[in-house]
Amino acid sequence: MTYDYTFSGLGLSTILVLNEMFENNLLEGKRILIIEPNELAKDEKTWCYWEGDIGKFDNYINAKWNSALFKNENNSINCLNEGLVYKQISSTQFIENLFNKLVLNVSLTLKKETFVSFKSNDLEVEIVTDKNSYNSEYFFSSVLVNSNYKSSLKYPLLNQHFIGWFVETKYPFFDPDKATFMDFSVNQKQNTRFMYVLPFSKNKALIEYTLFSKDLLAEEEYEHEIELYMSKMGITDYSILKKEQGNIPMTVFPFWKNNEKRVLFIGTAGGWTKASTGYTFQNSVKKAEEVVSFLKKGNVDFKNFHKWNKFTFYDSLFVDVLYTNNSLGKEIFSSMFTKVNPNLILKFLDEKTNLYEDFKIILACPKLPFLKALFKKIIK
Repeated sequence: MTYDYTFSGLGLSTILVLNEMFENNLLEGKRILIIEPNELAKDEKTWCYWEGDIGKFDNYINAKWNSALFKNENNSINCLNEGLVYKQISSTQFIENLFNKLVLNVSLTLKKETFVSFKSNDLEVEIVTDKNSYNSEYFFSSVLVNSNYKSSLKYPLLNQHFIGWFVETKYPFFDPDKATFMDFSVNQKQNTRFMYVLPFSKNKALIEYTLFSKDLLAEEEYEHEIELYMSKMGITDYSILKKEQGNIPMTVFPFWKNNEKRVLFIGTAGGWTKASTGYTFQNSVKKAEEVVSFLKKGNVDFKNFHKWNKFTFYDSLFVDVLYTNNSLGKEIFSSMFTKVNPNLILKFLDEKTNLYEDFKIILACPKLPFLKALFKKIIK
């Protein structure tokens, strides 16, 4: 049997692309194969994003906040106004619900196998797993083919790495109406370090210690900082309901160069994570929509899918600056959020600003580090 569409990996990018294809009637009469060795949505993750009050996936959100704060020792600034809302989704619930909807409506096969390799030509793709081989008209892979991006000198790699505790306190300490995007009041230790807090009630919250840096920490270092942060809040009597841990690559490495005529790399493997923030959910929603638009045009050649834009260049400068001098993160973010309307910053991060708006944000940043990074790019 030859499948029409085959996907390796059942994560965010796969389920979003399939859902978008389904909503646009591109799966009718098609045979779909998903190759995934693990149980459905094995590792639960917290996905968050900002948008207007009414959104595409509101039926799946677990919590939302109308206020989200940027903090340092001297400031506490609400980043959400003009109708923006911060929303949280559980990865397990989201993937399972959309997957079950697809199973009921389209011809979908799930194989619990491990993807090994592929070989493509102008007519089809042969996909090899640890147990079988399959032929498919198109292949979408969320599995990285190599780890070259980790050692690239031209495209430096920062890691957004974190550990979070879901805690329940004996006494009420949290304001469930206010999330915290970034709290830079913590000791930076020559890095870019901040706390991220999502309060679900007055005594339940996710408290996450996050770094944008080259090197990871020992697990006890993250947890010590969470304990210290809660202690400063006066929280001493609490229980840990569960933990989450992650590491998101922040790089503008050209993953898209791995695309072939009938092969498209998606998700992190396709460079769908925004390099300057690590935010993936909303960026992947946008990319899934682009995939469907691309398919609708016909004469599909995924080597032409990627389109360069100015925001990739901005992200590359940002990563270069923090890679060269990781202690500048607090100063950069503090300058942006205290000198520019936060909604404009979020619009910029959503890649929706014009050149005049870009210029306003660029002027708010420390000039010398970015000029040095720009000069290095020019002379390379």
